[in-house]
Amino acid sequence: MKDWLFRIATCSIMTFSSLAAAQAEPLDVVATFSIIGDFAAKVGGDRIRLNVLVGPDSDTHVYEPRPADAIALAGADVVLTNGLEFEGFLTRLIAASGTDAAVATLTDGVETMEEPGGGHYHYIDGKAVFHAGAHDPHAWQAVPNAKVYVQNIAAAFCAADAEGCAAYQANAARYIGELDALDTEIRAAIAALPQDRRTVVVAHNAFRYFEAAYGVHFLSPQGVSTESEAAAADVAGLIREIRARNASAIFAENISDTRLLEQIAREAGLPLAGTLYSDALSGPDGPASNYIAMMRHNAGAIAAALAAR
Repeated sequence: MKDWLFRIATCSIMTFSSLAAAQAEPLDVVATFSIIGDFAAKVGGDRIRLNVLVGPDSDTHVYEPRPADAIALAGADVVLTNGLEFEGFLTRLIAASGTDAAVATLTDGVETMEEPGGGHYHYIDGKAVFHAGAHDPHAWQAVPNAKVYVQNIAAAFCAADAEGCAAYQANAARYIGELDALDTEIRAAIAALPQDRRTVVVAHNAFRYFEAAYGVHFLSPQGVSTESEAAAADVAGLIREIRARNASAIFAENISDTRLLEQIAREAGLPLAGTLYSDALSGPDGPASNYIAMMRHNAGAIAAALAAR
């Protein structure tokens, strides 16, 4: 009797231990900033353990890594990056961490846009350093490009975890269906606006992919990086362009100081119409806590402001 009970107990313990071991080793994933962190969570589900370096409402352009970031990279199986020189801190951080993780560049396969000015600035050790770059990195601002990001994430996860590949592909397919519906929704919202009432002002030039995809024109005092500074002559020229193009609204961004935009709004005679989310999600209680919510918020805010003028 004791033998029988012992065998059952041993078998139960071994079975439980095997299941626990199978479930105790998720894929360790590092995403460089909150937007691709959201994509990773949608594709990976409970098969990944996710660490996001640059969190909600934070500016990747000026981010300076912490020791904890190097530790996270050192233990990672997969590192997800935007590429196109967006994460100026990343090359040195990867080298410092000694990681042997697979690094996936999520803009691979995206039809990129040329970057005005030939480059942008990043802070390295507290100093602004110019990075020459041929392309605008903000490709996620068009939903069709977000689908490419998601496909690249699924491919990276499949390469690192073949047993979970079917789950990753199913999650990606489900999420891409949601993105298709979102794209249709945004196109309908913008299509309802008159062609001569589709110009807005934002803090930095992060919405060119949105512009190309959906037909809203964006003006900004800063380039594609928040580190570029607007000279007085640039601001004066922008105000002239605001009037010439009959711009209807000025928006702050969640990652940018509003003081320059407030000055421009006063001089142009336009109120600030609200906040758009460009390079980062909001916190969990905000209106842009995930990518779909972010794009829906941005499109809705733009459409409402332009329709009201």
